[in-house]
Amino acid sequence: MSEHAGAVDLGAREPVAPAPDISVVMPCLNEAASVGTCIEKAWEGIRRTGLSGEVVISDNGSTDGSVEVATKAGARVVNQPLRGYGNAYLKGFAEARGRYIIMGDSDGSYDFTQLDRLIEPLQQGYDYVLGSRFAGKILKGAMPWTHRYIGNPVLTGVLNRLFKVDSSDAHSGMRAFTAEAYRRMELQSAGMELASEIVINAAKAGLRGTEVPITYHPREGESKLHSMRDGWRHLRFMLLLSPNWLFTGPGIAMFALGLVGQGLLLPGPLNLGFHALDVHFSVLFALVAILGYQTLLFGVFARTCLPGERGSGDRLQRWFERNYSLERGLLGGGLLFLVGFVIDAFVLVHWLRKGLGPINSLRPALLAMTLMMVGAQTGFAAFFLSLFKAERQP
Repeated sequence: MSEHAGAVDLGAREPVAPAPDISVVMPCLNEAASVGTCIEKAWEGIRRTGLSGEVVISDNGSTDGSVEVATKAGARVVNQPLRGYGNAYLKGFAEARGRYIIMGDSDGSYDFTQLDRLIEPLQQGYDYVLGSRFAGKILKGAMPWTHRYIGNPVLTGVLNRLFKVDSSDAHSGMRAFTAEAYRRMELQSAGMELASEIVINAAKAGLRGTEVPITYHPREGESKLHSMRDGWRHLRFMLLLSPNWLFTGPGIAMFALGLVGQGLLLPGPLNLGFHALDVHFSVLFALVAILGYQTLLFGVFARTCLPGERGSGDRLQRWFERNYSLERGLLGGGLLFLVGFVIDAFVLVHWLRKGLGPINSLRPALLAMTLMMVGAQTGFAAFFLSLFKAERQP
């Protein structure tokens, strides 16, 4: 009997605490002066909701005692050795156990006592809530005028335009989302561009989102934001996820300009009144057409080959994916090359008949060479795309 009882004792497990309703996640890098206050405010905010919660501090290598301050204030501290704003958040999100996740900086700039404003829309069925500083209040000294009137509005406007969203403050650091929404967003960014990625991926995943006004306070301690570098990282990230704007649109425009320009100059110099466009402009238009077509191909490659882009494009992209094949690509490229070759052959015959003198048909020759190069590019591009479309054994 005693042996049996002993076996039960050996197999016993401590009871596991139920998962909290709310996880407040804050990144931290040497924020000893403010992290304790932020945690206390977060606990107060959780109490106001009437729900259970936890505060998770994702420490990014603090050396000023931030970890000790955070632990004493009642937070659960997790360590993220990989430096970066995004890395810190991703570690905290992964460790969060709540069904609602609140994110915000630990520098005192966000008032966590008001997190009930973000939780309420989630309880109403929204997947994602953004705390908007511009729809709320920005206190004096909280944001440099260059960020308030140039940086943030420009970057938010670019993001809204590129990804067809309607945000008033796409780079706010205070947001909330459900645990399921977090999984659907599939966040990966290691740096400051995580703020952009959340808005973009939420839109791509079809999450139901809204905004609530918040108050933005002056931060405590030294800012770790580098305006030019981090602004560029946001812009670069958005452009890389927008192949239509980065490649396809400019490529089509340059290609069309190059062909139309060459066509206008085929009969001879084009007199504009103040200046005549001659052979050197034909050369320029030929180069523009070739550059434009190459840029257009980059757009096709990006939309076809990058993860997450195949099958998610616009109608033109979907039409291309349905109708593309290596053979059709080679046929189209071959026809373009043949047309150019025929034109160039006429130019060559005309030159031979003139006794190998000066080439008077240089403009048609330039157009012919443009078509031949575009045809060759099309053929090679068809093979390149087929590398990614080839069926392989898993």
